[in-house]
Amino acid sequence: MTTLHALHTAQASIVLEHDPKRGVLWRHCGLRVEPDFEGGDLPKASEGRGLASFALNRDIGMPLVPSSGLGWFGPAAVQVRDADGTLVVFAPDTCAVEASEDALSITLSDTVSGLEWTGSFAALPGGAIRASAAIRNKGDAPVMLAGLASLQLPLAASFAQLISWRGRHNAELNAYVEAMPQQRWEKVGRRGLSGHGGPPGLYVLGQDAGWHSGLAMAVQLEWSGDHSLAIERDYEGYWTLSAAATLAPGEIVLAQGESFTTPAALLAISDQGRNGAMAQMHAAVRAMVRWPGGTMSPRPVHLNSWEACYFDHDAARIEALAQAGAEVGIERFVLDDGWFKGRRDDTAGLGDWFPDPQTYPHGLAPLAAKIEAMGMQFGLWVEPEMINPDSDLYRAHPDWALALPGRERPTARNQLVLDMRREDVRDYLFERLDAVLRAAPIGYLKWDHNRDHAPSGGAAQVRGTYALLDRLRAAHPDVEIEGCAGGGGRSDAGLVPYVHRFWTSDNIDAVARVGMQRGFNAFLPPELMGSHIGASPSHATGRTQSMAFRGAIASMGHLGVELDPATLAEAYRAELARWIAFAKEWRHLLHGTDVALGEGTDSLRWQAAGTPGHKLLYCIRTTPPLDRRPQPLPLPFAASCMAWDVRLLAVAEEPGHGIPRSHLHDRMERESVRYTGSWLANAGLPLPLQKAQSVAIFEMKEVP
Repeated sequence: MTTLHALHTAQASIVLEHDPKRGVLWRHCGLRVEPDFEGGDLPKASEGRGLASFALNRDIGMPLVPSSGLGWFGPAAVQVRDADGTLVVFAPDTCAVEASEDALSITLSDTVSGLEWTGSFAALPGGAIRASAAIRNKGDAPVMLAGLASLQLPLAASFAQLISWRGRHNAELNAYVEAMPQQRWEKVGRRGLSGHGGPPGLYVLGQDAGWHSGLAMAVQLEWSGDHSLAIERDYEGYWTLSAAATLAPGEIVLAQGESFTTPAALLAISDQGRNGAMAQMHAAVRAMVRWPGGTMSPRPVHLNSWEACYFDHDAARIEALAQAGAEVGIERFVLDDGWFKGRRDDTAGLGDWFPDPQTYPHGLAPLAAKIEAMGMQFGLWVEPEMINPDSDLYRAHPDWALALPGRERPTARNQLVLDMRREDVRDYLFERLDAVLRAAPIGYLKWDHNRDHAPSGGAAQVRGTYALLDRLRAAHPDVEIEGCAGGGGRSDAGLVPYVHRFWTSDNIDAVARVGMQRGFNAFLPPELMGSHIGASPSHATGRTQSMAFRGAIASMGHLGVELDPATLAEAYRAELARWIAFAKEWRHLLHGTDVALGEGTDSLRWQAAGTPGHKLLYCIRTTPPLDRRPQPLPLPFAASCMAWDVRLLAVAEEPGHGIPRSHLHDRMERESVRYTGSWLANAGLPLPLQKAQSVAIFEMKEVP
């Protein structure tokens, strides 16, 4: 009789087989199957595997945890060495299983090596699966853990494409679609943080899969540090996918009885294409966010001081900037870099977290009180994990910086990285941040991180940062925190339990943000995505864009402003206020709801967000159209309703020299037009003519 262990979601199944001779094997990881049936059993894996040429006499299959050196030639999920550096082979000989409707735990023990591995799989609300692994040393001697995959699984031969993201500062989240590899493909992070390419994650697509249909699988590590994601082709014809946090040599030594648990990995498997996998990722991430009061409140519109005045500010300048923001509808004012002791530029002061006595002689409380009196919440920029050599803290504690003994200490942005592995460092940072938060009414921290780690502090550095954030959240549960790392250098599920927003990029150019925001949404939901209206020309690219286009693109996430409204001409200031009001009016549909992405003809991209029966549809054009007239846009999600009332809310574009509207779109601006769901899904929604750098925004409501 075949012994099977399975975990099912609405769309997916993980099926393992316990073979007394071959151990625990993968039988299936993919779309939902029903392996058990009345009156019979699924044939054993070995029954379908005949002899193959140039193969071992003892068939291996795909073990849940392969044993190196005993016939498995793929990647090792467990890498352990003894005190002499010799490989310790993990070859389990006993198995224990704990299973429930929504969880599966497998414990494999090896009486020879004294190692015990436990893998856990849990089905999450929304359809994703959380996987993690742990290793325990039950032997007599210490062992060094060189590597342990959070997740290692087979990918069927039917997968055809791989999607990954790479990036740099000011150019985050560039998507790359490529064929499944014929050898080994690997995405590696070695910079001490997850990186500007986005979360440590990827997508794989089955044949003919796209945005809306077909088999799609996504993986994301809940981790903010060095990592490895790999896909390796096997001679058998399938691929092996593995995801792991990287461990520095000698970092994890397990004495007798000690154990190590990996960061979890989120696994999404959907038959509804990339949007289906994205929906599962969003549901998993949303369940991890710890909102003040337990639930998400309407996401307040920000004004951040950075691009408005950089380091050139004082209490009077900031008060005037805040007042200008309040007049256009800002709800939260964030004082960025330059407020603390000795901070006149980026060469000094990091680590000395005291209000500068010259810039703010009475501290931050008077300024915060004035901003609150304007009807806004007060927020503050900090960069706790960093230290300038030109600071009182460094002069007192140079040993607190990450450094190699006797070696040069390379700086970036004139700063070093504090050693977050040290309890005394974390204690100092907590004491200073706690004091700042208690001295003034501060409801928000923008937590920045502006350099790669050289040298690395390893996994313990990341866990130290998590520990500090957790302690600060416990002491100040009503304070929201934004994660930032030179823009989008650390936006990942690992940081989600500690923050409430991510800064997507220091590049606020609206054209550049279109692709970035779609990459962000692949793994994280839009209410966590900081998206600001910046200046024109853009400080990052020098490109000029209309206020309407900038406002429309920024409204798709958590809206903010990164300029001084007082410097705008009256017409532009009024337009800014209109887009702030627009974001407030529609954020109930844009945040915490379903998101679907897609593409039309002639380089058009679209995004729909909202409830099943009420959507906001953005049709985005960044380049001039090549066709004379736009083709109707099929909207597959519309098939879920019998009929829709569709209204054209706005065409966000440069004013003047407008393109004439058709009679239909003139009418749609005045009143709703009704379409059947099947028409919109298959024939498509007629679109207005659009210029380059424009967005047509529609409201769609299900007909009762």
